[in-house]
Amino acid sequence: MTKDLGPKIPSSEITPRDVYLSRRRFMGGTLAVGALAASSAWGATPAQALTFSQTAFPKPADAVTDRALATTYNNFYEFGTSKADPARNAGKFNTKPWTIEIGGEVAKPKTIGVEELLKFDLEERVYRLRCVEAWSMVIPWIGFPLLKLLAQVEPTSKARYVKFTTASKPDEMPGLSYRVLEWPYTEGLRLDEAMHPLTLLTLGMYGDVLPNQNGAPVRIVVPWKYGFKSAKSIVRIDLVADEPKTAWNSAASNEYGFYSNVNPAVDHPRWSQKRERRLPGFFANHDTEPFNGYGEQVASLYAGMDLTKFY
Repeated sequence: MTKDLGPKIPSSEITPRDVYLSRRRFMGGTLAVGALAASSAWGATPAQALTFSQTAFPKPADAVTDRALATTYNNFYEFGTSKADPARNAGKFNTKPWTIEIGGEVAKPKTIGVEELLKFDLEERVYRLRCVEAWSMVIPWIGFPLLKLLAQVEPTSKARYVKFTTASKPDEMPGLSYRVLEWPYTEGLRLDEAMHPLTLLTLGMYGDVLPNQNGAPVRIVVPWKYGFKSAKSIVRIDLVADEPKTAWNSAASNEYGFYSNVNPAVDHPRWSQKRERRLPGFFANHDTEPFNGYGEQVASLYAGMDLTKFY
């Protein structure tokens, strides 16, 4: 039986029509939320610069997206369903102190604070983040492979999946009042996906800690999957035996599969995924690359699987 999650958000809100019609609207709010775009993961204070190294992982050929755009045009439904809502509404989101609980099928469960995560060897990786609405950005993310953290808790032989639970603060996240999804937001990966070196536990972008609207203080980035798979503002990580329940898959499994690998051969029921719009462009004039261009690195994870069935 499908749980009643209330009325669906109109597609005009999920992918605003006016973003295609007016560059002023597309970039609108940049000045008004400039302070938010520069706010740090510790609240409305100047951004904290991070120390990191460059990596040799594959990078998209496209130019890096302008920071002002990347921090003012976001999907983060806890702060609202419009692309401009997260930057507009995330200023009161308090991310200090912040800890992540790690448990489930592990030998050494632990609770770790962001301060300790910042002591890991941070790297900058330029990844394309593609959203299911067929638009993408190229962002210099800062973090470290999630596998380094998971190795510390020693997954048991029963661990087959990783479940992420994100923050749920109704007083600070106005979008939680909308019954668009079941809160708190949950996401998940197969364990081998989570342990792949391209899966990044992310603490920053553009040289600074994450702004609130981009998932502060800690999120994951899985560059070969659609953006909603990259859980933001994580408070708990559980290693589990069975495929975990996830927010968008629970809300509309025919539209948002558990795997959600970028695949031009599988269309969303309401639009084609064969072409993408690379921001700040207005038109879907680029061919979508399988696995978002990371097929050489990750296709072997799905050998023998029917990716039109396991979409």
